[in-house]
Amino acid sequence: MKQYAGLVIGVIYIFIAFGAFRTGMHGWESGFSDLGLWWTVIGGILTIAGFGALIGTWIHTQARGHE
Repeated sequence: MKQYAGLVIGVIYIFIAFGAFRTGMHGWESGFSDLGLWWTVIGGILTIAGFGALIGTWIHTQARGHE
């Protein structure tokens, strides 16, 4: 059950990150470079968090081979 929770959380973070990148892109296109920059930074942080959740879940749910 922990594996599914971690995967769902990771995917949700990545979807939110795509939304932040899209908002940043609209900011750049509208001439608001400050909004574009900060939404891109937020999207990057959320992407790192999402992949961290996915990779961490994968690592911590693997069967231990040294037992």
